[in-house]
Amino acid sequence: MRGAGDLATGVALRLHRAGFRNLLLLEREYPLAVRRLVSFSEAITQGVVCVEGIQAQRITAGHAGDPWRQDDTIPVLVDPKGKSISELGPDVVIDAILAKRNTGTRMENAPLVIGLGPGFTAGKDVHRVIETMRGHGLGRVIYNGSALADTGVPGSIGGYTRERLLRAPQAGIFTTTHDIGDRVKAGEQVATVDGTPVVAAISGVLRGLLRTDTPVTNRTKLGDIDPRGKTDFCATASDKAMAIGGGVLEAILNNFNN
Repeated sequence: MRGAGDLATGVALRLHRAGFRNLLLLEREYPLAVRRLVSFSEAITQGVVCVEGIQAQRITAGHAGDPWRQDDTIPVLVDPKGKSISELGPDVVIDAILAKRNTGTRMENAPLVIGLGPGFTAGKDVHRVIETMRGHGLGRVIYNGSALADTGVPGSIGGYTRERLLRAPQAGIFTTTHDIGDRVKAGEQVATVDGTPVVAAISGVLRGLLRTDTPVTNRTKLGDIDPRGKTDFCATASDKAMAIGGGVLEAILNNFNN
């Protein structure tokens, strides 16, 4: 799987619980997942992480040829370009980067190639597409065609969309003394990017936040404020992640059981 952020992690959780043990997640050297408590990408900086009772561990390129030495631990490898795909010859490739565009995934990568969200066309560059937009179609498998186009508007939580996101006001180094689970108030300074303040637009709980000292570009997503105020939501995969994971599981079983 290309990507190990919160939505990719939801997919990995669903597959692992369904009995798929030979999973390998590919990530970048400096992950940009804000929902770090539920992202296996944290293994890149932490070495080992646990999400909902399932453990992931960073491996080195030297172990990529035999990444499944520990059956119950999901390996995570720094490989943003997906170079290891051709070396390993997997049965399934899942593009879970969520870049809203195809960054190089092709149908030729594996017998089954699945793309999450917009940027892919089933039957053209991937075999199956999973709908990622919140709403009636979330998690559905698309066997021909594409997912709904990106609107640029985040899904509504507690009646808020754009307001609940923290974004970089400029390129630079993101720094903060806050952490996931902290409560913030509207108008409160949460962080800075090269000294420029990042201010909360609404009150709530920080459900997601980048690691301090992370380099970012202008408009990078820095954090996520949950207006519902439930701190336990910070440590569990979202309904969206689990729905997408269910769609991926359906696509795999449909392909190999027919």
